[in-house]
Amino acid sequence: MALPTIDPYPLPTAEELPENRAHWTADAGRAVLLVHDMQRYFLSPYTEGAQPVADVIANIAALRAACRAAGVPVVYTAKPGDMTPQQRGLERDFWGGGMKAVAEHTDITDALAPEDEDVLLTKWRYSAFAQTDLAERMAAQGRDQIIVTGVYAHVGCQLTAADAFMRDIQPFLVADAVADFSTEHHRSALVYAAGRCACVITADQALTALREVPARTGV
Repeated sequence: MALPTIDPYPLPTAEELPENRAHWTADAGRAVLLVHDMQRYFLSPYTEGAQPVADVIANIAALRAACRAAGVPVVYTAKPGDMTPQQRGLERDFWGGGMKAVAEHTDITDALAPEDEDVLLTKWRYSAFAQTDLAERMAAQGRDQIIVTGVYAHVGCQLTAADAFMRDIQPFLVADAVADFSTEHHRSALVYAAGRCACVITADQALTALREVPARTGV
């Protein structure tokens, strides 16, 4: 039930994205950037410096910089180590006991380490909204869009996008700022999201949209 070994694979290009049913535009005055589970434990199955994770980290870093410049809140999720069986819940049946409470498991990768102004949420289930106050934080600031990046595309990223949709929060799944177990898993997440709950975009498209819309401050 451990994480699989993940062979390198190329990220999708703009021309390879599935067609979106919804045609929303990311707005710096409405959005939150989510950096989902970019912890050392979840990144350990990838080949360091290879695709897809190398470009995913670079694209998330570019989005994070643009969001900070535009006043868009940056929210991180991270799972705790040494969860009890009760805390782990049904995920234990699929993935085992999970990570240990050691830095090489729980820390966010150095290239994306949160800064003081960022929000870091402890995450308990696939969705970033489950058992957290993310929705309440967003509502308090009048923000109703979430830009989803991180790992894994077909697990937490897809489920977070679907959960956002069911809360009337517009999700944007950034196709080249998420990584997965394989090209097939990655593609399946994009197809589902584009057809059922989100807009699938590239990092460049997100950057363009964020730079074109006047920002509004708020965390």
